[in-house]
Amino acid sequence: MKTTLITTAPALIETECLAVVALDHGEKDNNQPSVSPNDEILNKAASELFASGEAKGKMFEAVTLHRPAGLKAKRLLVIGGGKAKNFSSYESRKMAGTAVRFLKPKGIKSFAFVAPDMASGMADSVRSVVEGALVGDFDPDTYKSDRKDLSMQEMTVVAPASGDQKALQAALEQARIIGESQNFTRELVNEPGNRMTPTMLADRAKKMCEEVKSPHLKCEVLDGAKIRELKMGAFWSVSQGSDEPPALIVMTYTPPGAPAQPVLGLVGKGITFDSGGISIKPSDGMEKMKYDMAGGAAMIGAMRALALLQPKVKVIGIVCASENMPSGKAQKPGDVQIAMSGKSIEIINTDAEGRLVLADGLFYARQLGCTHLIDAATLTGACVVALGMINAGVFANDDAMYDRFRRALDRSGEKMWRLPLDPEYQEMIKSGIADIVNSGGRWGGAVTAAMFLKEFVDETPWIHLDIAGVAWMEENKSWIAKGPSGIAVRSLVEFVRGFAENGVPASSGRR
Repeated sequence: MKTTLITTAPALIETECLAVVALDHGEKDNNQPSVSPNDEILNKAASELFASGEAKGKMFEAVTLHRPAGLKAKRLLVIGGGKAKNFSSYESRKMAGTAVRFLKPKGIKSFAFVAPDMASGMADSVRSVVEGALVGDFDPDTYKSDRKDLSMQEMTVVAPASGDQKALQAALEQARIIGESQNFTRELVNEPGNRMTPTMLADRAKKMCEEVKSPHLKCEVLDGAKIRELKMGAFWSVSQGSDEPPALIVMTYTPPGAPAQPVLGLVGKGITFDSGGISIKPSDGMEKMKYDMAGGAAMIGAMRALALLQPKVKVIGIVCASENMPSGKAQKPGDVQIAMSGKSIEIINTDAEGRLVLADGLFYARQLGCTHLIDAATLTGACVVALGMINAGVFANDDAMYDRFRRALDRSGEKMWRLPLDPEYQEMIKSGIADIVNSGGRWGGAVTAAMFLKEFVDETPWIHLDIAGVAWMEENKSWIAKGPSGIAVRSLVEFVRGFAENGVPASSGRR
């Protein structure tokens, strides 16, 4: 989607459709909504809709007015943004996505969106509109033989002429890169297991690194022989049951002028299909297990965005790609594996495989010199039970690191909630035969999985994102299609940019 920024008065814009957000101000405006920003001509054009109650400003409400009076646009699309006092970039993204998904089935290929007023400023408004529109434009129907191209070709973002135009244009360009990178991640996750094997995922990562044409982004893929040579026994144990070879994908972004430290490590779980192994999953819903590489895909998407945005901080992205399959070669419950760190792991459940590949991935990131670590994985059903399909789970062993990430969430608009890493949970992953078990049992499953990973980061500041409940949209929403969400890309990018802009935070306590 081509995105452009203009400062023309909305009434003078010639377009197939002009989209505006209407906010509910309650009793302040006689219980009638008004357009944001508060434009006299736009409000007058929509006044009949407001007076009739057809447009009330409720969230995701979309009403079209043809040949609106006083406007050069052919249509006026009024989208409800909810209560004015609650409106933020989080809602703005959804409004832009709603506009795109409302207009696409009608064959409209271009439109203009009036960036709404927000307390966080017009640059944040422009950014959220572009990101939301790009996310709304993605559809997962890749392999339908009768697939119709309903994609939006062009969006014009309308901003006030009084703003800092250079800052607004920069916000638009940054949002375009981030939104396209999130959709790139969704494309990877959407692919079926036979069309996104570990080898294929590695090829896509290499191709991406070539296509961004940045001399500062390099990609190396280590094969099964190298994984064994590195003594990644935890990673290898997951892959040994499959005929498809594993791949360790290492993407390194080294911009000129970056300080020697920090070196940020982004580690992703890349299980391209998860049958559960010998501890096989129920067949109902197993087809969705192609999405078990969503954490790894998020890291590839984030590295794409970073190479294009060029923050001055070194980043190493690592994706541990494998299938988890049952066969005569597969590991069994009761086996003991030796991780790269030297820790011994008793395998209680072969379906607790994500933490095994991440264990070696996190340790390897430290070996490569990473001073700060963040991983993302569709790791546990327990996190879905705890937080549902609204928030991802966040775990952190360092409060300063978490505070930095929380600020990144404020900018990205992604919902995540911190969960505990109390030392008492450590007892639940102790083994009688080895150092630790790979499953702490039913209770506190998301926490014990995080405690397992914590064993492999030592004192390195680290954040773990359990995205199992939010990496896949179970149904169509007005602002996003059913299927992969691309969660974490925006937050990862904002997190890295925070380091580039503000340096390394002082540690404020361990967990």
